Amino acid sequence: MTSEAGRRRWKLRRAVGFGLVTLLALAGATMLVMAFNTPAERPPMPAGDAAPAFLTTPQPTPAATGTPAPTAAPTTTSRAAGRPAAPGVSPTQPTPTGLPHSIPTSLSIPRIGVATQLLQLGLNKDNTIQVPTPERANLAGWYKFGPSPGEIGNTVIVGHVDSVKLGRAVFFRLGELRPGDKLSIVRKDGLTVPYRVDGVKAYPKANFPTDLVYGDSSKSTLRLVTCGGPWSKATSYRDNIIVFATQSGPARKGPAK
Repeated sequence: MTSEAGRRRWKLRRAVGFGLVTLLALAGATMLVMAFNTPAERPPMPAGDAAPAFLTTPQPTPAATGTPAPTAAPTTTSRAAGRPAAPGVSPTQPTPTGLPHSIPTSLSIPRIGVATQLLQLGLNKDNTIQVPTPERANLAGWYKFGPSPGEIGNTVIVGHVDSVKLGRAVFFRLGELRPGDKLSIVRKDGLTVPYRVDGVKAYPKANFPTDLVYGDSSKSTLRLVTCGGPWSKATSYRDNIIVFATQSGPARKGPAK
């Protein structure tokens, strides 16, 4: 039987299983407002040594672990329906548990001055992830078919880097974050979940790391995504900036300390 969390994971993979990367929608929304307007300033890019350590640590080969190699388009089956266990979780070990599901309401990143309410985002008709409208570029949005903060799995939050109306948008400075930086998310049930940044990396949109963002996780983890890199009128921003973070402590009632 597929659990509710399994159904949400199914929808999450469905969002990335149709050809190009889901976050191309983020580029498209930016292009609508930027196609004939050159940005006044470029967003900062991640520092060369800011990439997460797990991206540079050699991983076991698929032959050694028996796990299929990652693909650009994950399967749409949930773990409950036979998907391999997350990295670091033995099939003989109990499945890790986290907090129950609860809608996230706000995100705080003190290091770069972000304090935003969170929109709930679903899927467009073409199965790409929705993004905030250009008029709401000052707000970030949570992908509601994925895990909520504090649940086991990758919580995905997207936001614009800039807009014609507002200039700098909510995630303009995302590329400034470095390993060890702190952030927190408040949930509708009143719990605040703390996270610590593992690293930040830029990826060409043509090579979006689908499994790293939408794949299984053995912990409560977070992915923040925006645009960045070289810009042109023809293609808008070339890259996606992705922040990788892991829950750093127990959730608490009230605001983060």
